Formats: sequence, structure tokens, C-alpha cells
Amino acid sequence: MALHRLVSWNVNGIRAILKKDFEGSIRAMKPDVFCLQETKAAEEEARQSLEVFNGYHVFVNSSKARKGYSGTAIVSKAEPLNVTYDIGLSEFDQEGRVITAEYLTWFLVTVYTPNAGEELARLDYRERWDAEFLNYLTMLRKRKPVVVCGDFNVAFEPLDLARPKENYNKSAGYTQREIDGFGRLLASGFVDSFRQFYPTEAKYSYWNYVTSGREKNIGWRIDHFLVDQRLRHQCQDAFIFNEYLGSDHCPVGLSIDL
Repeated sequence: MALHRLVSWNVNGIRAILKKDFEGSIRAMKPDVFCLQETKAAEEEARQSLEVFNGYHVFVNSSKARKGYSGTAIVSKAEPLNVTYDIGLSEFDQEGRVITAEYLTWFLVTVYTPNAGEELARLDYRERWDAEFLNYLTMLRKRKPVVVCGDFNVAFEPLDLARPKENYNKSAGYTQREIDGFGRLLASGFVDSFRQFYPTEAKYSYWNYVTSGREKNIGWRIDHFLVDQRLRHQCQDAFIFNEYLGSDHCPVGLSIDL
């Protein structure tokens, strides 16, 4: 068993963030594996963008439905035993939202959960996604313990966003239906690693550019590392790296013995 440092970051465009010292930020965090969401690049473009990380194996999943939209990546020092893409359902497999890396004793899943959208126009789709993604993780957990990370597009508790009353049931990411979906995920056997270590800390991972949310610290904690309950005692610490810039999200991390 060895200590692993895992990082997840919604980069809001891999080509754009590369111009903002992304490479330096990643190297400073020293991850064994880092996972990206919202790469917004075709597969070859995303792969080429990540070639700067010598010594890592690169796996990308790009949107098939819309160019320059969504997309995920897993970049790992150790080569996984197997890597799979999406969750096996055509309704949800067009936007490059999931990658799963299988290691000897565990699975790592990265996810970019669909946003419920302006005026909650995509909330029904999001609710169906939550149910099917839970089914997918449940299937994986029958084989090995799972660590799942990424942009879940939901603040679970009032502590997880700066203005809960103003946003409740009005804004994407803080409706009861989304909260319930995330709650079912936790109830199925996952632990919110940041809350395991910091149960009362208000710290955010996303801020709205338009309202200068970062400068005012009016943010949301919607980027998470969820850890299979069977691994919870192997977790050493969880992180929200507010100091790294370049996206409207900051990276989040986990130290875990695996």
C-alpha cells in the first residue's frame, strides 16, 4: 500500500488554461493521478495539449455531440489495468462526461455531471443522469472499491455555497432534486472526503466569472472526491486548492493509501 495524491480540476477549456501556467500548477501539486473536466477539445487536441506531462499516461473522452463542449481526462503516472469511457447508455454517452480507470485494487472514475441549465431546462435530464450514474457506480463497486471525482454540479448542504437561501430551488446546482440525487449517491456507500476532514469549513471550488465571485468569495463547493466507505480509513487528507488560478473552478485533491 502506498500514499497516492489525487487531483481533480474543471479546467473550463484545456487549451485556454495551458496559457495560464496550468503546467506549473499541476507540477506544484505533484499528483500521482489528475483528472480534468470540461476540456472542451476534440480527442486529438486534448491529447496533444496534455503531452507536456512526460511520465504520465493520458486518457481523454471528448464530446461526440458538440464540438468544444464538455469532455474529461485522466492523466496517471501508473498505467491502469484497463480504461473505459462513458456509462453504456446512448442517452448519456454523447458528451464525453465519464472515464473509468481500473487499478489493481480500486477503480478511479472522473465525471463531469450535466448542469441543470438556465431556468432549470435540463433538470429532468440531470435527474435521469443521477440515477443512471449511481447504477453505474453500484455495478463497479461489486467488483472493487471506487473513488469518484469531478464536477458534480451540486452543492449538497447550505455550508457548500455562499448564498443558499437565494439559490435554493431557483439555481442549477442547488435544487432539492439535485441535492436528493447526490444524497442517494452518498447513501449508496460513498463518503464526501472533504467533509470527512473538514465538517464545518466553508470553502468553495467554483465562482461565477460574471459576478466576480472569486474576488468576493461568493462561491460554491461543487467539485468533490467521493470515496468508497471501504476506503475511508485509508484517506489521509482532502484539499481545496484555492490558490491555483486559470479557471472558474479551482482544483480539489485527496491523499489516500492505496
